Amino acid sequence: MPAVDQTAIPAQPKRFQHHMRWLSGRLAGVGAIKIVAIGSSTTAGEGDIVPYPQRLERALRASFPGRNFDVLNRGVGGEEAPDELRRIQGDVLGEKPSVVVWQVGTNAVWKNQDLDATAGAIQRGLAIFANELMDVVLMDLQYVPAVLTPIMEERAHRMVALIETAAGRAGFPVNVFHRFALMKQWHEAERVSFDRMVDPTDPDRLHHSDWSARRMAEALANTIAIAATVGS
Repeated sequence: MPAVDQTAIPAQPKRFQHHMRWLSGRLAGVGAIKIVAIGSSTTAGEGDIVPYPQRLERALRASFPGRNFDVLNRGVGGEEAPDELRRIQGDVLGEKPSVVVWQVGTNAVWKNQDLDATAGAIQRGLAIFANELMDVVLMDLQYVPAVLTPIMEERAHRMVALIETAAGRAGFPVNVFHRFALMKQWHEAERVSFDRMVDPTDPDRLHHSDWSARRMAEALANTIAIAATVGS
């Protein structure tokens, strides 16, 4: 049997662990469906790269023809969970979304911040979300050269684990979009170079390229669609 060319098999993200009950209910009804994306520069956008929330909105509308999705971008470049915690009331709860996607972890690693303090802020944020009528998704960090140096890589893997732990200990269903693992698959299984995955204008080798921002948004949209339409 001939060997399978792994580069020809698109990498797929890990499915969400939990059914997205609130989004599923909204899809069964009528009217616009609101999603809030909160986070740092991955969410806000960097340079000339179209940020993922805008792409996610288009992808979800394509997945559910005739349904109007509004994805609100509440990203602020350079922030981390402790900063975003202060914005949750106004930027998330005030919008009454069906889904919140909270992108966390990268700046804690990149800026050499206290990872345990970041994890604590994530846990406090999840506690705020616990009684809200919305599905919660945590997005972990990107797999890029900036966080894969000998000094950074151990911290990056630890932050990924802390995010997973925070979701598991939330006391209610919290899904994790495993961006780090997905991008690692692009690089190792699909053999996509970091030159293609990272913004070519970024000297830090930290931010998404147009290609990877598109792939990520499409993968997230597909993962959300499956979790909203297939029972857990």
